[in-house]
Amino acid sequence: MESLLLVPVDDSVVFPNMTVTLAVDVADEERVLIVPRAGEDFASVGTVAEVADHVRLPGGGHAVALAGLHRGVAGAAHTDASGNLRVEVTPHPDDEPVDGKTRDLEREYRAVVEEILELRGDDGRVSAFLRSISEPGALADTGGYSPDLSYEQKVELLETLDVTERLEKSLAMQRERLAEMQVRQRIREDVQSGADKQQREYFLRKQMDSIRKELDEDDASLAEEYRTKIEEAGMPDEVREQAEKELGRFERMGEQSGESSMIRTYLDWLIAVPWSKRSDERLDPVHAREVLDADHAGLDDVKDRITEYIAVRRLRQERGIDEDRRSGAILTLIGPPGTGKTSIGESIARATGREFVRMSLGGVRDEAEIRGHRRTYIGALPGRLIRALRDAETMNPVIMLDEVDKVGADWRGDPSAALLEVLDPAQNHSFRDHYLDVEVDLSQVLFIATANVAETIPAPLLDRMEVVRFDGYTVEEKVAIGRDYLWPRQRERNGLREDEVSAEDGVLRTVVAEYTREAGVRQLERELGTVLRKTA
Repeated sequence: MESLLLVPVDDSVVFPNMTVTLAVDVADEERVLIVPRAGEDFASVGTVAEVADHVRLPGGGHAVALAGLHRGVAGAAHTDASGNLRVEVTPHPDDEPVDGKTRDLEREYRAVVEEILELRGDDGRVSAFLRSISEPGALADTGGYSPDLSYEQKVELLETLDVTERLEKSLAMQRERLAEMQVRQRIREDVQSGADKQQREYFLRKQMDSIRKELDEDDASLAEEYRTKIEEAGMPDEVREQAEKELGRFERMGEQSGESSMIRTYLDWLIAVPWSKRSDERLDPVHAREVLDADHAGLDDVKDRITEYIAVRRLRQERGIDEDRRSGAILTLIGPPGTGKTSIGESIARATGREFVRMSLGGVRDEAEIRGHRRTYIGALPGRLIRALRDAETMNPVIMLDEVDKVGADWRGDPSAALLEVLDPAQNHSFRDHYLDVEVDLSQVLFIATANVAETIPAPLLDRMEVVRFDGYTVEEKVAIGRDYLWPRQRERNGLREDEVSAEDGVLRTVVAEYTREAGVRQLERELGTVLRKTA
């Protein structure tokens, strides 16, 4: 322990191996203790520094060049005869042995600082300085040279006497600094990339304009292309007037306008609706019954109703009676899961020669899913009914509204209220989608809704439906379904031939009676699949 002159430095930290010049008078002292000070608070550890040179300042002042040697822990203080404050100092040089952990931290610290220097665009001098430092304690102190560290962080480093702990703290501070610099770098790159992209798009659009002019494919030709598509779409008069009005806006704005892309999307949707396209409907009740009987066992009520529907349409056609747009068919099949409600929709489409589109309504809570979004919203699209017509490419498909009893309602609206208009034959000939905002005739669509229970269907909606209830299959019907449909399907799925496996009615009856407890046949098919997989 030695008594040294105390040299306080305000809001600054001097580390060992640093050289500073301070405007203080140290008389004939050879060594001093430099201690950081913030207001009236002194750090508990300072730097023992050697007086390297005395400098006389203009005006008669004194300054000294001090070279930091090592850390010193400040002890008791007293005032000497000259009135200077001196402290008892316990030297604490970094002379402890270096272990493997310290060397690992040293390598990691160098790597992190190199990344920082690379981001800063260092010219190599700082990197060379770091490579010249061989002692881990001195390396950790270089973190205190950074202007990015706060005064408190630098004091914390100075007061950390253990070299390994000090290196860990310095590494953590440098990692935090690197992370901040990387975030700033990414932000700069994103901003620059955005600016470059806008500039590139501008030049590309200019080039596209020039190419279009050379090929006579300017905005006028694009508008003419839309005009031709509108003429060929077979739109009703009201719809064609709306399309031509929007096309006129597009021509006045030009393709470079921000709203032009929205207009083009709207026109594309208007053109995509198959306004004048109809499937060639097969009005043959006998053929329809044969198709339905081939695909499904039982379900006589459904088959009778479809056959009656086709027979009435055929009779009206033979007698030259115009179609009544207010007499569409809205069938609702209500019954337990697995009774064939969904699959019979495809059979009905095949029996009538129509296209088939399935819309699952389970969990739908947004009215816009049915009616579409208004064009004032960004990213607006038509509702699912218009998309179903587009997918079917005909105005008279079979549209299955699956799980209609599971439609919900919340702050976004009530989809079941939108379905009231869709499923009412007296109204759906003039259905208006919010996005298209023109009348769409849905009266030629054969709607088939399915539900497990009728109690959760809103009463006004249920009142518009012609309900056919599925009470489940009898044992004999299940045996027939298993023999004619499920067994062949599972046999094919499991790679077996007809001559390799067979199932007698008695076996199927046993499986139905003893291994299934359901109204439908899903569990029966699973059990048959299990048997065939064991056989395979």
